[in-house]
This record gives sequence, C-alpha cells and structure tokens, in this order.
Amino acid sequence: MFDPKVVRKDFPILERSTRDGAPLVYLDNAATSQKPRAVIDSLVQFYEQHNANVHRGVYFLAEEATELYEGARAKVASFIGASEPTGVVFTKSCTEALNLVAYAWGMNTLHEGDEILVTEMEHHSDLIPWQIVAKHTGAKMVPFPITPQGLLDLSKLGSLITERTKIVCVTQMSNVLGTINPIRQIADAAHAMGALVLVDGAQGVPHLVTNVAEMDADFLALSGHKMLGPTGSGALWARPEILDAMEPFLGGGEMILDVWFDRATYNVVPYKFEAGTPNIAPSIGLGAAVDYLNALGMENVHRHEIETVEYALPKLQEVEGLTIHGPLDASARGGVISFWMEDVHPHDLATILDTEGIAIRAGHHCAKPLMRVLGVPATARASFYVYNTTDEVDALVHALGQAKERFEGAGM
Repeated sequence: MFDPKVVRKDFPILERSTRDGAPLVYLDNAATSQKPRAVIDSLVQFYEQHNANVHRGVYFLAEEATELYEGARAKVASFIGASEPTGVVFTKSCTEALNLVAYAWGMNTLHEGDEILVTEMEHHSDLIPWQIVAKHTGAKMVPFPITPQGLLDLSKLGSLITERTKIVCVTQMSNVLGTINPIRQIADAAHAMGALVLVDGAQGVPHLVTNVAEMDADFLALSGHKMLGPTGSGALWARPEILDAMEPFLGGGEMILDVWFDRATYNVVPYKFEAGTPNIAPSIGLGAAVDYLNALGMENVHRHEIETVEYALPKLQEVEGLTIHGPLDASARGGVISFWMEDVHPHDLATILDTEGIAIRAGHHCAKPLMRVLGVPATARASFYVYNTTDEVDALVHALGQAKERFEGAGM
C-alpha cells in the first residue's frame, strides 16, 4: 500500500499555494488529474531528444519516435487487459473515442427501428453523439434508469435489452454519482440479444483495475488526462474484428494504403483510424502515466480511494443541510462525491471554498439529464486521487461548515 503523502512529492503543482496564499487542496480529479514529474519529463525528453513524425521516416529520429509511440500503445493495451495492441486507437480524448464509435460504427450500422440503450448517468460525451446518430439513422434512444440510491436499475435489464437493441452505452464509473457499474452483467445481457457494449472508461480506467476481456466489452473509451497523463491524450479500444469492419472516422494521411483520384484502400487497424499526424508526445506521456500507475499498483489505487471515501462520507454527512448524491456504500463507488448544500448554490459554494485553497467542481458536470433525475440544477463535487489525504478531507469538511455559517449569517 502506497502512502499518499509520499506520492504527493512526485507532483510539482501540489507544492503551490493559491493566489491568496492558502495551500492547494486539489479535489477536482474527475475533471483532470495532476501530472507526476515522470510524465512531465517524458514530454520534455521526447521534444528534446526524439521529436519526429511517426511511421513515415526511415531516419533514426523517426524510428525512435515510432518506437516510443507504438510502445505507448502496447502499454495502454496491457493496462486494460487487451490481448494485443492492434485494438487500441489513439485519440485526443475520451470524447473523441466515443464519437469515433458513434460516427464510424453507428452511422453505418443503425437503421430505423433499432434502439440505442444509454444510461441516465451518462456524460454528454456518451449521449450527444448518439442523439446525432439517432437523428440521421432513425434509430431510437432508450434511457436506462437509475434507482433513488444512484445505482442502475438492473431489475429492468431484461425488458430494456431486446432484439431491437443494437448497442448499450454505459459508464464504467459515474462522474457525478461515483457509482461503479456491473459491466460484465450488462454485457452478458446485451450479447445474449446480439447487441454490442460501449463502455465510457473516462472515470473508471484511472481508478479501477480494468480488464476488457473480463468485462467482455466491445468498445472501451478512455481519457489520458484523467489518469495522470497529458491533455490531448486518450484512446479507444475495440475488438479488432469490429474495427476492421468499420468505416474510417477521418480521412487523410496514414489511414490509407493506396489512393486513386476516385477511390482508396484503407490501412490496417488501428492506423485506419489515426488520420494525419497523431498526438505523438501526449500519447507517449500517456504511456509514462501507465508506467507510474502500474508502479503504484491499481489494486492499491482503488483501495486508497475506498478508504478515502469511507473516511469522507460520514464526515460530510455531519455537515448540516448537506445531501450526498449516489450510493453511500464506499465499496459501490469510486472517489467521486457530489453533494448539494441547502440554500447555497454550488457555484457560490465553490467560490467560497476557493478562498480556502480548496478546488472542487460545481455545475452540471456535463450530465444535465442526470441533474433533472436528481431534481437539482447542479451539484458541488469533490473527487479524489492517489495524492489526496484524509487531512484534505478534513480541510474540505471544515471549509464547508464555515461556508454554511457564512451564508446563514448573511441571511441567505
């Protein structure tokens, strides 16, 4: 088990103070994680020592760059339990990966009468692309509801997935509720009806031991910048045979084998989906982030977050007027806690906490349909990662109490 106080030393930004001189308490990891020195150094080293375009050059820099880039692909594949790296397509974000599936698979596969099952807790990135696909193909969006406890209502699984269902879109872990979803159970039900399963791993992959084979997923999208990697990094994993049958997402260099004026033949996967110069340095940085997380051990990462949430939940419940959304069992959720404080808008709350050096997120978290289900316009959200400590939880709870007193004193 690692010590988060030791881990913190690897993250230069955590040594900063805020503009008001308060020590930084960074609790917005669901939006983006901070970067360890090893990841930062990997970017600097690439640009200083190896910078060249990949796959196309025969000179030594190009060969080094290609080796580093493809090495990162292999690291990502291994990290998520993929049997081979050919199923890993590098993207600039999880959002792009989800759009890739919607446009390259959905637009060319779905027809009128087909159904797209999407959970009520999905991020807009796993909702809006399918709305667009439905509009153009005549397919129908079907909501997968949640229970009052913030869990998927699995009692409806049998009636929701039918012969009309062609794909099930489900988040591995909710960015609002923290709920960890039973992907294998959902995949078994979907595959029994001939449907595919798309997993949004933006929150899950950074925090949970992830194995696409054990999940039996067909697609898994992930975000690099939420798992200690650089911004501009992400990936889509898919079964190579599905990728091979799909149409390209973008056209241009690298994704072709041969081109005539009126036609072209496409490259093999995954290069068929990596048109143009890719995000080389960010992808290599993502590989460095994978190395860092592997050194910590993902079992340890998840255990640390369970312990942090077990500590935080009862502390937060002691704050008068504060309502926590999502399951109250720490083993059923990840390190994301969204809450509403009575009579205080989340934006005002986040602004007050910022004066204490505490960075939380406030808003709808790109999940407006879920906000409507919860009956709130927005929530405040604290999200934890490998470098967060129980001392920071105490600082959050103390600041929330002070904020409550401040607003009550102002008659608000």
